[in-house]
Amino acid sequence: MNAACVTLTVRVDLGQRSYDIEIGTACLSGFAAALDRWLASRGGSPRRAGKVLIATDAHVHQPHATRVASSLSTAGWNCRTAILPAGEQTKSLTGAERLYDELVEMRADRETVVVAVGGGVVGDLAGFAAATWARGVPFVQVPTTLLAQVDSSVGGKVGINHPRGKNLIGAFHQPRGVFIDTALLETLPDRDYRSGLAEVVKYGMILDAAFLEYLEEHAAELNAREPGALRHVVAASCRLKADVVERDEFERTGLRAVLNYGHTFGHAFEALCGYGELLHGEAVAIGMVYASRLAERLGRIDASLTERQIGLLHALGLPTDLPSSSQLTAEAVLDCMRLDKKSAGGALRFVLPSRAGHVELVADVPEAEVRHVVEATA
Repeated sequence: MNAACVTLTVRVDLGQRSYDIEIGTACLSGFAAALDRWLASRGGSPRRAGKVLIATDAHVHQPHATRVASSLSTAGWNCRTAILPAGEQTKSLTGAERLYDELVEMRADRETVVVAVGGGVVGDLAGFAAATWARGVPFVQVPTTLLAQVDSSVGGKVGINHPRGKNLIGAFHQPRGVFIDTALLETLPDRDYRSGLAEVVKYGMILDAAFLEYLEEHAAELNAREPGALRHVVAASCRLKADVVERDEFERTGLRAVLNYGHTFGHAFEALCGYGELLHGEAVAIGMVYASRLAERLGRIDASLTERQIGLLHALGLPTDLPSSSQLTAEAVLDCMRLDKKSAGGALRFVLPSRAGHVELVADVPEAEVRHVVEATA
């Protein structure tokens, strides 16, 4: 990285699958050096003139992916770039097939590195292709959206959508490293930037009441994309997620499920509104409000905590209600939830708050309660 670049490192400790998240500002030219470090840390020497497939989309190919490619080419890597259509629709079997075709064309071997330069769609799709090509090849994330920087690039969950549900097809495939440059957020459209802030709020609600207070106190700096505040919230969010992933990498104990706060409602809203109508973070923001109101119905919290979340989300420019055009029925939402990976044996499970900074996985939630919340809130 550039000598002048302020950097923070978050270590994800997973034994042989451990990796670093490097966080800085205006540091993209140092990507190749970071990749060499990460590959060497797995028991080998840096591989010069190796093969790299850069997966990106039409929105960030120029200038971000080209700068990553330049860093790699200068360091001796043989790069090929796959430019995918932007949007959630790309995270599909068709999108995965496109990356497989690129890997065939470049005669990729098991040491070929897949580098995802983009948001969550590109990262999830490229990670899924890396996990399934030759039964797994090295994979690196260069997230270009705030949502990807604080959430989807960390933890090794990769996958694609099915037309009837989000992320139903996937795998666990940890990256060799995550390279975060907060300067990339300067060109991010306002709506996409705010979508990422929803996941930041989520971390405060589920794991860290003090962090939630920080967000309330520094909303103005975050709205202005102030670099110091961004580095802080990105590093704190990554650390909080890493703590959970380290204790429940494969979602076997139920601990990692807390990261899905707002997502059971949110994923249903995304699917039913049509992928792209609501951005993921917007759906999660709305979903957190619905989940909080469900917790109220079940007597777990009082209304003040829901109102606190609504106030912070509004301060950060996020929606807390479904679009007026959505006209979703409670039965359609419930039907979509039954397909969700967080349901078990047909019974609905929700991550629900009990206080600021703490949530719990609640099983066997009566459908009548969910129906009431949807009908009363929609």
